[in-house]
Amino acid sequence: MRRLLLAPLCLLAACAGSGPARRPDPSPPRVAFGSAFEVPVPFAATPVPEAPSGQESSLASGAPEPARPVASDPARAQALAAAIVERAVQLVGIPRLGRVARGVPDDCSGLVRLAYQKAGIDLVSEGFLSGENAVTAIYRRARARGALHENPQPGDLVFFRETYDRNRDGRRNDGLTHVAVVERVEADGTLTFIHRGRKGIARSHMNLAFPRTHREGQGGSILNDILRPAARGQRAWLSGELFAGFASPAAL
Repeated sequence: MRRLLLAPLCLLAACAGSGPARRPDPSPPRVAFGSAFEVPVPFAATPVPEAPSGQESSLASGAPEPARPVASDPARAQALAAAIVERAVQLVGIPRLGRVARGVPDDCSGLVRLAYQKAGIDLVSEGFLSGENAVTAIYRRARARGALHENPQPGDLVFFRETYDRNRDGRRNDGLTHVAVVERVEADGTLTFIHRGRKGIARSHMNLAFPRTHREGQGGSILNDILRPAARGQRAWLSGELFAGFASPAAL
């Protein structure tokens, strides 16, 4: 597996330079783009993707579709990304997607579908496999089209797994469960993404150089937001710990 290319790690210390420079968390998450669910993270799990329609999820069987080359037109890629980010930003603060659009679910997949529609991309135009949830269907499309990559850019999709206990069995075995739009990437590697959170459309953060670090020092900036709150005797999990992959709109 290829290691995720991390942002430069020689970063300034928090709180006006007090304290030693930050060191990257050991063994940050890695992602392999040749297989739909080969995403090592700090736990072992058998992926069973969440199905928002109420159906139980199942992994696709058979050989993966052949990958297609990512589009190489920089101007087109930039225009797509700008349109996607613009639409996602417009939706921040909205408590329910039903207030602005019909025909998409009021969940994370609905948010990214609305944002990508602004760029003329229908993320679920190829349909769903039996029992497949929307997040998994979008990931499968990205993989088949060669859109998965390692260096986040504004407008990208960012996928997460195990963000909640969908089947309520108390185990981390729910597979891909969340997707968002990358809004921006800071010089220190911290990215801001827009997603459908528990209270509506909101911004959150992730830094893959420090996937297990919530905040930079005492009172410092947030590096990774909590995506899975503590529950049933289990600790909370951060965005960097639940990361599963990036996908570029240029190939979608």
